[in-house]
Amino acid sequence: MKSTVAIGFLGTTLDFGGKGAQRWEKWRPTVALCQQENLLIHRLELLHDARSRGLAERVRLDIAAVSPETEVRRVELNLRDAWDFEEVYGALLDYARGYAFDPEREDYLIHITTGTHVAQICWFLLAEARYLPARLVQTTPPRKLESDTSGTYSVIDLDLSRYDRIAQRFARERDASLSTLKAGIATRNAEFNRMIERIEQVAGRSRAPMLLVGPTGAGKSFLARRVYELKKQRQRLGGQFVEVNCATLRGDAAMSALFGHVKGAFTGAQTERPGLLRAADGGLLFLDEIGELGLDEQAMLLKAVEEKRFFPFGGDREAQSDFQLIAGTHRDLRQWVAAGRFREDLYARINLWTFDLPGLAERPEDLEPNLEFELARHAREHGEQVRFNLEARTRYLDFATSAQARWRGNFRELGASVTRMATLAVAGRITEPLVQEEIGRLRATWQDGTAADAATQVLGEGADGLDWFDRCQLNAVIELCRGSNSLSDAGRRLYAISRADKKQPNDADRLRKYLARFGLDFERARGRSADARGA
Repeated sequence: MKSTVAIGFLGTTLDFGGKGAQRWEKWRPTVALCQQENLLIHRLELLHDARSRGLAERVRLDIAAVSPETEVRRVELNLRDAWDFEEVYGALLDYARGYAFDPEREDYLIHITTGTHVAQICWFLLAEARYLPARLVQTTPPRKLESDTSGTYSVIDLDLSRYDRIAQRFARERDASLSTLKAGIATRNAEFNRMIERIEQVAGRSRAPMLLVGPTGAGKSFLARRVYELKKQRQRLGGQFVEVNCATLRGDAAMSALFGHVKGAFTGAQTERPGLLRAADGGLLFLDEIGELGLDEQAMLLKAVEEKRFFPFGGDREAQSDFQLIAGTHRDLRQWVAAGRFREDLYARINLWTFDLPGLAERPEDLEPNLEFELARHAREHGEQVRFNLEARTRYLDFATSAQARWRGNFRELGASVTRMATLAVAGRITEPLVQEEIGRLRATWQDGTAADAATQVLGEGADGLDWFDRCQLNAVIELCRGSNSLSDAGRRLYAISRADKKQPNDADRLRKYLARFGLDFERARGRSADARGA
């Protein structure tokens, strides 16, 4: 059975109780804690300052008289001002760190009835942060002192999950937080939902920078603004949301835009400019495409993030700004660090919380809900409800979720596609011919000569029936054929490893048979028609 250990301050007024026999007639909370019939205190850690040594010894002797089973240990703290928050918290934190807690053998209670209000607050904070693996105990005086001086007690467990009503309220608030983050993000993707939940946790508990990684149009800017709104809703931010695309900043203009400049810093600088970092003071700064910043700007940004101080361009007096940073990029910053294009120390600073936002092509289950979201947004912006015919909707979704759909612009591109169809819809109905026209437009947009579209270029709609694996492999083979002088040359390059194990390698024949599976020959794979070959 575990022993019960209580820790608490000496109550210099309440625990005094008067002199002589008179003190037994008054309620004294520290003594009363050890008088409870159904709570046996095996050890009491009695904290006091140097001025209260005599009273602490008297309380120890009185507890020995009423509860001989209780061992009282006097702990003297070097406290000058019991109402100084920083001093009290520091003293109790040092005490907690130096105490040999043994939760396997002992249960711990923190007595919060005595001591200054500052001490009570500090006890709560330390227990809530688990510096003290303890519950709180509060003693209450009896109604009639004549009959009883022990009073009552109550134990408060800071594990709020034990309290059903509080747990339910926290669950509702958490759901509301997630709703704030996910507002405008229509998703059925389980992994993406888990990521949103993790971002909500981090946003609520941390001021550290976040890094959002994802392709253009994946929603980095949108999500950063939602994080800002969540933090502001929880009163963790009071400033504004400031967004800048670093890809638009170059040279002196980058320095001036981010850090501001003083008058006369460069030609044309006729007035002082505060800069975006100062505009974000107390708020959130979203630096999209942070990898595009120059090395000098990166160095100044690192100082601003770590020290909250920086020099305006051309100035010799530091400016201050306490902002929270969210950075976005579509680059692999690890590769850019290795190539010397991004500072390793800045990457380490912003890489504490990194979230990879998947593109639309990686979330095919989200095409349908986002289709509805875009239609609803069009209705809000234009005051006109537009809907798909059943056949048109089915045709569009079949194409949008197929292997041939690239969605390089991700959700931004989907939004543009829906906007085009909604604009051209007659009487608010998107028909199948209109969908077919839009599909043709998207195909033409994606057929730009890259390897990803090579199969479509030579097979046309016949590429639609290929599995994704076959399509990727065929794209690579077609690109290699286009860069080769002959069928044999392409074969040797394709089978350079496996041909070494064959006595009589026939690379050209292997490649010919592979292409034939798709109804292709070498010349057609290279994009040359029969008429062109015969000319």
